[in-house]
Amino acid sequence: MTLKRNERRAREHQATRAAILEAARRVAARDGARDLSLRGVAAEAGFAPAALYSYFTGKDDLLLALATEDLSGVARAMRGAAAGHEGKGKLAAAASAALELLRHTETMAAGSAALSANAGTSEGERLFNGRLIAALKVLSDVSGQTPGSREGQCDVLLVAATLSGLALLDRAGRLEALGFGIDEILARLETHFG
Repeated sequence: MTLKRNERRAREHQATRAAILEAARRVAARDGARDLSLRGVAAEAGFAPAALYSYFTGKDDLLLALATEDLSGVARAMRGAAAGHEGKGKLAAAASAALELLRHTETMAAGSAALSANAGTSEGERLFNGRLIAALKVLSDVSGQTPGSREGQCDVLLVAATLSGLALLDRAGRLEALGFGIDEILARLETHFG
């Protein structure tokens, strides 16, 4: 009896947490992730602001949870895009899928800013780090880099940093202002790292 009650409570807790994250995603899309407030998320989700503290320690924890979900989505999108390619073009396809998602969300940047200087100290940070490693593994696989070599790991980080920077520049309209297109950049990325 107690086991069933505990399982039910755990499911309810997860469902409520997911509803809060969805409300936070709507608020972030409407108002911007940087301007997201717990009060605004609580109102969107239909909760009292204090209720959110049962699920998140604060705004940074909530932003980190959104970024963690986004990392999972980026990894899935890259895997799916790369599945249709063999050899050349695999990295560019995966990178294009990642950029498509990163272009339309600022939760990754806001979540990254929420990471503490003592990285990995909270459960949210450990989960974020795990999802980051999973996304980097996908990049390693699609680029053909050897994950066991330090050089291969550096190359994968360079690709990830390039994609993050490209998403930022593209969101701000700077790539176009500089006279570059995404396809041109991704072709060069494929040439150097694919």
